[in-house]
Amino acid sequence: MTLARALLPTTFAAVTATAVLAEPNRVRFPTDEMIAELEHYTTVTRGNVTEYMYTSPEALSAIREGTQVPDGTQVILQDWREGEVYRLFVMEKGENWGADYDESSRADDWQFQWYWPDGTVNMDENTGRCRSCHMSREDRNFMFTYNDARRFE
Repeated sequence: MTLARALLPTTFAAVTATAVLAEPNRVRFPTDEMIAELEHYTTVTRGNVTEYMYTSPEALSAIREGTQVPDGTQVILQDWREGEVYRLFVMEKGENWGADYDESSRADDWQFQWYWPDGTVNMDENTGRCRSCHMSREDRNFMFTYNDARRFE
């Protein structure tokens, strides 16, 4: 199942291919071109929040095979509230990105960023907290939805 365009906020189209970054974060805001390649692999509901999870077919294949997801992989959590996209959480893996952090706060080569739907960085969120929490999922490619991704066909 490919990403349903109905789930995308219209503001994705307004974002240019230029990435919005917070130092030293290298995570890119997902453009329409990037999103078109992703798969919706699970939905999580927490109270009045619905979270749609997306990643690439290559990442899903690696997870099913029990191998590491490839560099360049994005995992996107699209946070919907009251019928609208409220914010997006993006974790992205890049070659040697873990070197940006000391050993005690590294989640392999994953980096994390919260975005508003218009592509601006959500400065209200603490990505260090995200990284420290995801560190506990080392045996699951640092993903909390790893088992959902593993079962996705």
